Amino acid sequence: MPSNSDTQQTIQKLISIVGKQHVLTDDNDTRLYRQGRRYGAGQVLAVAVPGTLLEQWQVLKTAVDADCIVIMQAANTGLTGGSTPFGDDYDRPVILMSTRRLAGIQVINEGKQVICLPGATLDRLEKELAQFNREPHSVIGSSCIGASVLGGVCNNSGGALVRRGPAYTELALYARVNDAGELELVNHLGVNLGASPEEILTKLENKKYQLNDIINNSSCCASDQRYEHDVKQVDENTPARFNADPTRLFEASGSAGKVCVFAVRLDTFEKIPSQVFYVGTNSQHDLTEIRRFLLKDLPRLPIAGEYIHRVAYDIGAEYGKDTFMFIEKFGTAKVPAAFAMKDKVDGYLEKFGMKGLSDKVLQLVTKFMPNHLPPRMNEFRDLYEHHLVIRIENQDAHLAEDFLKTYFHGQSSGSYFHCTEEEGRKAFLHRFAVAGAAIRYRDTHRSEVEDIVALDIALRRNDREWVETLPKAMDDLILHKLYYGHFLCHVFHQDYIVKKGVDPLAMEHQMWHLLDERGAEYPAEHNVGHLYVAKPALKNHYQKLDPTNSFNVGIGQTSKLKYWK
Repeated sequence: MPSNSDTQQTIQKLISIVGKQHVLTDDNDTRLYRQGRRYGAGQVLAVAVPGTLLEQWQVLKTAVDADCIVIMQAANTGLTGGSTPFGDDYDRPVILMSTRRLAGIQVINEGKQVICLPGATLDRLEKELAQFNREPHSVIGSSCIGASVLGGVCNNSGGALVRRGPAYTELALYARVNDAGELELVNHLGVNLGASPEEILTKLENKKYQLNDIINNSSCCASDQRYEHDVKQVDENTPARFNADPTRLFEASGSAGKVCVFAVRLDTFEKIPSQVFYVGTNSQHDLTEIRRFLLKDLPRLPIAGEYIHRVAYDIGAEYGKDTFMFIEKFGTAKVPAAFAMKDKVDGYLEKFGMKGLSDKVLQLVTKFMPNHLPPRMNEFRDLYEHHLVIRIENQDAHLAEDFLKTYFHGQSSGSYFHCTEEEGRKAFLHRFAVAGAAIRYRDTHRSEVEDIVALDIALRRNDREWVETLPKAMDDLILHKLYYGHFLCHVFHQDYIVKKGVDPLAMEHQMWHLLDERGAEYPAEHNVGHLYVAKPALKNHYQKLDPTNSFNVGIGQTSKLKYWK
């Protein structure tokens, strides 16, 4: 490790590049950046927050010259600790570079594509594209908590929209450290921007390029071109999408921070008028048949199909209520600032031994607020164990309704209703409020809860027995099991709130064995972070991108040592 004088010299160089207020070294100031939203934490030498792409390059050069590990971080909304340090066993100092200030979005090709800088959020991109009647890859879920566009690409994020598949592009501008240990800028963005890194980055950020500088080459795609076909193959014995799929790993796509990305170029999607149906049933067979009809027999794929189990519905209704109501009142754009403020308050409270107090206060306040979910949804909650929210484009809505009406005619196992606009909006928002509810439950029940085991899995496309049955010995160690996910893609999020005294890591490893027996792949869309083991295809991708192991080291439980020793 370098001497104290060397580290101080590095910090001073960072200050000279981005300014003192944008170089954070105090534990209180860095806490928001070095601690994952759900999982993972560690120490850093400094957090640097560049304000321009040129500053980003200069910070990167300084870190590489000082033989520091670089962790790139956009919004820090990941759930597997993939953009924060993890532990204290690094062989070099860690510099975390936050790209929050680099929020540029450039709309090109008449709105059909965009170039996004590192800090661009899905929420802002959605607003930018509204004037073109187009949408980004994801429009709710990750966007609710301020997730970045680049984070989605780098982490193979899948999202809820059935036609779009994992976030993917072959058009990116990124820096890497090559085999010789030299920093190099790679311009595969498909835009002529000049020769030197300084020229390229300055021209891009200031949009000093002409229409004829944009190369529209059909051999390089800016979105997943196969997914619509893949998800329809409901009789295949493999999952539709998962992080370690080697066919969906390309340079920045799936890089998980093993390169320093400056920009990505992505396709946008036509905004399609749609209608929502809400299905409830006590039989997994019903939802399997509905899924098969929607994917095989509709003329066009549904837009979305989200699953919620009754327990997840209940935990989300109580412990995700403030998130739901905050988004209803203030919109998704305000959520990141609210999270940052809460994190700061939590940091001070922990110092005085009052960990979890803010969550208890928020929970108490929301308890006295009126019920926020539509009456028909709550009625279905009482009647049915399994819930499915389906969004269908207008021209196919009558076909979906005809099928549901015929299917449930004379059946007692389940039913459906055609949502009003408000019911449809609230149904999907509730589904995404569920995702953070387990964290709130844990933080308000620390005397009973050890932690959360959170799994992100892709089941086989032909799997009809998708409802999990755990061995009794494992089941007895769990307080609550929350099942929810992207049902049409057969991607599920499974959160297990485990009892006090239970080893969550040991339980997770037991879960992996069960999933292996079922032919599942994991993780499906949140990337490995520091939670999962990177499978061979993913590890090879990381080593090819980062031969000296300088970026986001240890990801996927790989080596933390230089040159992957």
